[in-house]
Amino acid sequence: MARSKRNYSPEYRQEAARLVVDSSRPIAQVAKELGINAGTLANWVSAYRRENAGEEAPLTLDERVRLKEQEREIQELKMELEFVKKAALYFAREQR
Repeated sequence: MARSKRNYSPEYRQEAARLVVDSSRPIAQVAKELGINAGTLANWVSAYRRENAGEEAPLTLDERVRLKEQEREIQELKMELEFVKKAALYFAREQR
C-alpha cells in the first residue's frame, strides 16, 4: 500500500535539522525519534548546513583532541589493514 506524501512546514524542517546539527546525534536516530525517513532528514540537514554555513560553532578543545585521536586511530587501522592484505597475498601465493 502506498503512503500518502506528507508535507512538513519549513519551520519543522529547520528544527529537525537543527536538532541533528546541535546534538551531533546520528541522522538515523533522530529520524526514528521523529518518525520520518532518514533520507528526508538527511536532505533537510544538508540544506540547513548550506544555508547556515558560517554559523556553526568552532570545535572545542575537547572535540579537537578527540578528533586528533580518531584521526590517529584511523591511520593505524589503515596501516594494519594494509599489512593484513599483504599477508593474505603472501599466504595465498604460498599455497599454490
